[in-house]
Amino acid sequence: MYKKKFDEIPTRDDISMKQAVEKWLEVYRLRRKFDESSIAVFWPELIGPYIAKRTQKVYIHDRKLYVKVESAVVKHELVLMRKQVIGRVNEHVGKVIIEDFVIL
Repeated sequence: MYKKKFDEIPTRDDISMKQAVEKWLEVYRLRRKFDESSIAVFWPELIGPYIAKRTQKVYIHDRKLYVKVESAVVKHELVLMRKQVIGRVNEHVGKVIIEDFVIL
């Protein structure tokens, strides 16, 4: 007869690693900073490799996404895609975190 070890027996207060990290982010009020930093990390996937290569800096301040680009052509493309970029970023995070988009 096989007996389970005490550590293998699930209890009602067991939570997954994802739930634990989510709770930790909420308790220490780090959710917003975490979401903002994930935008900078996933910028190439959100916007595409061509524009990402020509982007010098991406940061968020006061619900505004600031992007510094090196090319006037890329700047013009981003101006035309302003609403799409805001939508993609907010969709990536899962909630509205960006309300405006500033191109430097």
